[in-house]
Amino acid sequence: MSSTYSARYLMELMATGANANTWGTNTNNNLNVIDAFSTGYISKSVAGSSNITLTTSNGSSTTESANRNIELTGALTGDIVVFIPATESTYTFFNNTTGSQTLTIAATGHTANGVTITQGAKTSIFCDGASNYNIKKWASTDLGSLTGTLPAVSGANLTTLNASELDSGTVPNARLDAQLQDVAGLAVTDGGIIVGNGSNFVLETGATMRTSLGLGTASDVQFNDMQVDSLGVATAASGTSGEIRATNDITAFYSSDVALKENIENISSPMDKVQNLNGVLFDWKQDFIDAKGGEDGYFVRKRDVGVVAQDVEKVLPEVVGTRPDGVKAVKYDRLCALLIECVKDLQTQVNDLKKGD
Repeated sequence: MSSTYSARYLMELMATGANANTWGTNTNNNLNVIDAFSTGYISKSVAGSSNITLTTSNGSSTTESANRNIELTGALTGDIVVFIPATESTYTFFNNTTGSQTLTIAATGHTANGVTITQGAKTSIFCDGASNYNIKKWASTDLGSLTGTLPAVSGANLTTLNASELDSGTVPNARLDAQLQDVAGLAVTDGGIIVGNGSNFVLETGATMRTSLGLGTASDVQFNDMQVDSLGVATAASGTSGEIRATNDITAFYSSDVALKENIENISSPMDKVQNLNGVLFDWKQDFIDAKGGEDGYFVRKRDVGVVAQDVEKVLPEVVGTRPDGVKAVKYDRLCALLIECVKDLQTQVNDLKKGD
């Protein structure tokens, strides 16, 4: 029986009893065919304006179509088609030609189903092996030449990419840029935010964001773990790190359960401590006012009232803290504990005086 040849690699399929004394030679030839079809490289001139068909022959490792990496060279003077075998296969072409003409890769007998490869690019193509032998690009150094399209952005929605859309056309760089610019346009829309709704990216208006904000608690918008530099609620943030400003009530609770405390004792000599404190009227220095953004008649005023942190620190240091910049601050709410003990001390003195009557 005579040898037959495989459909794709065209390797020799030796019949039983055939090729006596040449099995080793023929087997090595088949191995060379496999080597060429896997990693083989040739450089072929396609200069001029005539179509080119890559040579094909059975059991040959030197035939042009046996190589998987093919560099096409020469000066084109007209549009040409380079034909590959009409079998299911892959190739990588380097279009290293010159001239302004186009170069198309197609399966033999199926010119209409070929694809143009960009001059100067290295492009991998796939022949699908179906009855119409379509050629498709699946990789290229020229991304703009790949098959597929991005769907259009409609209003505030980005529709989902699907396989049929990616197979329907091309994705030039300009189209990609346009899509990204549309998304950027949504991002800078005044008062809006882009969110996902499970299917699309949508633009939410600022009304929802401005309704109610809760940090780790229930609200229209909730953040369980967030760090901000400064925060303004219904007013501009001061810009001072760690400062919160609000034009309405601030509702919060301090943990004060006895189960959390130990070494509990009453404040000693509360009246003596209060006697060493002064409630004062004073003017803020101008550089401090400027650092706060200037007077606003509400949060920042030239004339103010309070206590002096250094005085408080001498009698009740637990109420005074020092910020990273060295400036001392008074926890005014903690002074209530001292005042409670003062009231009790005064009441004791009143009771003692009543007994003396």
